[in-house]
Order: sequence, then C-alpha cells, then structure tokens
Amino acid sequence: MRWITHNTMARLLPGLVVPVVMAGLMTERGWAFSAQAAASTQTVAPQPAAVPAAPSASSVPKQTSNLTSSVGQGVMLDRVVAVVNGDVILESDVDEERRFEEIQPYRRSEAELAREKMLERLIDRALILQQAVSEPEDVVTDQELDAQLAGLRRDIPDCKEYHCETDDGWQKYLAIHGFTVEEFRERWLLRMKLLKFIEVRFRSGIKITNAEIKQFYDSKMLPEYEERKVTPPNIDTISKRIEEVLLQQEVGALLVDWLKSLRAQGSVTIMTPGEVAP
Repeated sequence: MRWITHNTMARLLPGLVVPVVMAGLMTERGWAFSAQAAASTQTVAPQPAAVPAAPSASSVPKQTSNLTSSVGQGVMLDRVVAVVNGDVILESDVDEERRFEEIQPYRRSEAELAREKMLERLIDRALILQQAVSEPEDVVTDQELDAQLAGLRRDIPDCKEYHCETDDGWQKYLAIHGFTVEEFRERWLLRMKLLKFIEVRFRSGIKITNAEIKQFYDSKMLPEYEERKVTPPNIDTISKRIEEVLLQQEVGALLVDWLKSLRAQGSVTIMTPGEVAP
C-alpha cells in the first residue's frame, strides 16, 4: 500500500538518509578542508610537450565530474558549489550523489534527481553530520549490512538484467554507476549509521497512542481497501505496522524543523559559477 511502503525512513527522507561521509571520514572525501583556503574552481594549466604529474590525493577530490577543457584555459577538475559552516560541497559530490540515488530499489523521477535537489540534500546532510561529530558512533554489524545489501540485490529492478544475485553481476551493475563493490558497501554502511543517528535523536521521545493508530486505520486504510474492493486486515494484525508509519512521520517532521533551525543558526552559501568561496 502506498501509505506504508512510502513511509519507511529511507523513502520519507530520501536525500537526507543517504550518507556520504561520517565525521571521521570527511577529510578523505574533501569535506573538511577550510573553505577560506578553497577557490571556487581547481584548474590545471596545459603543459605542451609534457605529461603533467598525477595530482596527489590530498589536492584533488576522490571523484571528479563535469570535466571540461578549453585550449589555453586549462582543464576544470572540480569546483566548490556550496559552503556549509566552513565545510565545502563539490560539484563531484553532487554528481556522485545522483549516481548513488539511482541505485535504489524504487524508481526516482527526473525531478527528484535534479541537480538542485541533490545539492539541497547534500547541504542538509552536511548539517546533520556536523551535529553527529560529538555523538557516539552508532554501531552497524556486518550481519546487518550484509542483510540490507542482499535485499538490494534482490529488489533493484535493473539488477535482474545483470544477475546481481551473482558477485560478477553485482560488480558489473555497480560499475555502470561508477562505484566499486567496496565503495558502495562503505556508502551503504554510512547510510545505515546516519539513519540510526536520526532515529536515536528523535524517535525515543515519541509515543503513538492506540487512538492515533485507530484514526489512521479508519481514515487512511479502510477507504483505500474499499476503493480497491479488497477485504481489509483486522486492525489488531496490522497495528504494529501502522505504529511504525506514524513514528516515522513524526521523526520526519521533527527532522525538518531541526534542519530549518540549523540553517538559521549556521552559515550556508550556495556558489554560482565563477564565484570565489568565502
């Protein structure tokens, strides 16, 4: 049913709960270097008759996107697109976020995958990650991670074409989206950790009453079952699922308000092409 499957935390907060980097890994992905030291673009001047040396990992982000070249103007490797309380978001991060969002067991519309949407999600996630720095890291076991990844390999529609149930098929499918198996596993692990952080922060104080469960059953479920001409399940057999839906709706509302507060209290700058980072 629409009101159940779309209200899991992953669907309720699609961009916010897909992680990039937890606090301890920010430097590796280029999130933690000072915005004051970053220009809005990084360029490499052309070197005629010579092969330029490979840049070090510390000076160039792990992923690059929108590579462009122009004779006499150098080659653009990446650029800063936003600064969130001193942490930068790169154009390559936006590109990587889109590729990661495409690997989901449910379809995304082009509007949901628009660059502006991806950037807003990355900004919100950066704000959350900055708050998570002082919190104990939420533990996700290998068994939990393996179980979720196994479910993905079964549920992603396009995976059938690549036979993702096999390791070779899964590797080929991920490669099409620009990820290795190890990279995707790490990103999904971080996604799960961020989910736990959000739920621990907001869910513990929420109490769903029996009256709220019945009201949802009467006003949402019964009309849809009637429209489909299907016999509805007894409320006693589905009350736990309804409670979960309502809990996640409450968490989502609290999270949206919290993010608005973080934006108001902090400093978020979205860069325009050619603008120098503050």
